[in-house]
Amino acid sequence: MSNRVYLEVDSTLLKNNFLAIKKRVRPCQVMGVLKANAYGLGVKNIAQILLDAGMENFGVANINEALELRKLSSTCKIQILGGVLTEEITVAIKNDIMLPIVDSEIVYHINQEAKAQNKIAKCQILIDSGMGRLGLLIDEAFDIIQNISQKYKNCQLEGIYSHFPSAYSSDNDYSLRQISNFKALLAKLTAECGINFKYIHIANSDGINNIAESRQTPFNMVRSGINLYGLFDQQGLKNSELKPVISLKSRLISIRQMKQGSYIGYGCSYKLPKDSVVGTVCAGYADGLPMELSNRGYMLINDRLCPVIGRVSMDYVTILLDEVAEKVKLGDTVTCLGGKGFNSISAEQWSQLKGSHAYDVICALGNRVQRIYV
Repeated sequence: MSNRVYLEVDSTLLKNNFLAIKKRVRPCQVMGVLKANAYGLGVKNIAQILLDAGMENFGVANINEALELRKLSSTCKIQILGGVLTEEITVAIKNDIMLPIVDSEIVYHINQEAKAQNKIAKCQILIDSGMGRLGLLIDEAFDIIQNISQKYKNCQLEGIYSHFPSAYSSDNDYSLRQISNFKALLAKLTAECGINFKYIHIANSDGINNIAESRQTPFNMVRSGINLYGLFDQQGLKNSELKPVISLKSRLISIRQMKQGSYIGYGCSYKLPKDSVVGTVCAGYADGLPMELSNRGYMLINDRLCPVIGRVSMDYVTILLDEVAEKVKLGDTVTCLGGKGFNSISAEQWSQLKGSHAYDVICALGNRVQRIYV
């Protein structure tokens, strides 16, 4: 029996988005960032679609995410982009996971474990060029990297990377200073120590779209997360080649004629101004619908926008059906998010209502939402 709420992911559009990004950033390689269960869309299926499309590099947040991907492919490159705990190092090295070096202490533990396994641990160095979260502070990085290169022979420094905190901004000065300082560090490491890296990257999805310098020499890789799904940060630029791949759908479980003056939902926040046809959709905030849709959002039935009335509850939401009353029937499909054409409802629209961003919207989709790949 199918779920009352389901998320359709268009695998063809996902592949096309990857290929469009790959073409745009050429000759840079593309790393698909599949953190948080591929941002809530189902990592196993998303990863397999991308593997079939030719993606070879994946980025994740932690070791458990890395191991789940490793089950799908023994040959793809998997990098943990954040930090690692010492107890996670053993299994990471055993499974050929690319480890991040975020400080001078963790590299000691990585090297010791690699020695114990008689292996060379593949590592990439995270540089904090202005994010303020993790990594070697850029002013201190030269001496630390030189020491790592000389002292820790069981650590292979395959790459070096950094991260933008505000690449979506219309003012790129901060991001360009990050790039300039990062390039100066790379040049110094090459000139004074002969240290070079196979992978050099700083561009996230916002960087790809807004900072052209982040996909030019010396950078040879970009990291694409939310753009793979045709979604963008609402403050940044949008690439028209990319198409949204998701649609969140539910069913109409009730249709009722209700009288003028009737109150709708918790808190009685909506009062019908006239006799109306009111429908109940079996989806709510437990499924990821933002509370901010209450009395402000819309849903699609037969490609017509139907206003959300009353407060979104845990399992249900009520909509006004006056515009579609003659054609609507129980069990009809309701598009909560997605759709095509002028009346489509985007994750960016939901994020504006929430005062958030598209990442938050799709990561909030509930566990009981069935993921379907079409």
